[in-house]
Amino acid sequence: MHLFPAIDLKDGACVRLRQGEMDDATVFSESPAAQAIDFTNAGAKWLHIVDLNGAFAGHTVNGKAVEAVLDQIDIPVQLGGGIRTEADIERWLDRGIARVILGTVAVRDPDLVRRAAWRWPGQIVVGIDARKGQVAVEGWAETSELHAHQLANAFADAGVAAIIFTDIDRDGLLGGVNVAATQALAEAVDIPIIASGGVAGMADIEAVARAARDTTGTIDGVIAGRAIYDGRLDLKAALTWIENNADEPISRC
Repeated sequence: MHLFPAIDLKDGACVRLRQGEMDDATVFSESPAAQAIDFTNAGAKWLHIVDLNGAFAGHTVNGKAVEAVLDQIDIPVQLGGGIRTEADIERWLDRGIARVILGTVAVRDPDLVRRAAWRWPGQIVVGIDARKGQVAVEGWAETSELHAHQLANAFADAGVAAIIFTDIDRDGLLGGVNVAATQALAEAVDIPIIASGGVAGMADIEAVARAARDTTGTIDGVIAGRAIYDGRLDLKAALTWIENNADEPISRC
């Protein structure tokens, strides 16, 4: 299992939203690159970046901030937000992104996801963001009629590297990870699941690790943001705990 510290980008700054509301953002750093360096110094092996403006706009908006991060660190980065075409995917992979996260396009154009997973094995991740079990798209502004399990099963044989499952109702609220829903999804599909949304502290990391050991599926990691920025989760201590107590981390792409 692995812990992914998150950098969510809005207007070039590192922020955290509450339940995906762009008008309810807290700025934690004006320099995403400096924040990425801090995460690397703490021992992070992966970084999770989301272009929030891009998710709403349907195209990359915070590209300069992402490139600034890539120029400063040497750990692998997974990136999502506004990536909607094969050209977008290719551009970011060529630029040094290790894995691209496809969310809205996974609902709108699932064939694109399958083509991309075949063309770039191990480098395509599906982002499933759910509100009360229903998949949300366009930066969470719209809720589809698809259930999270339906969307996950649609890519059961596509060869995607992982699925990031975000419980929108918990995201940014420090209310705890929806471990039960994460485990249920892991057991429903033969695809590694990464939990996201609600991490409040070390207890959540331990809970996800227990679920990863207990599930018949695969839970590969957990994403944390606000808890790290607020000081509720000591990133270095959490990474050390995972190294000593959890399963082996996911392999680098």
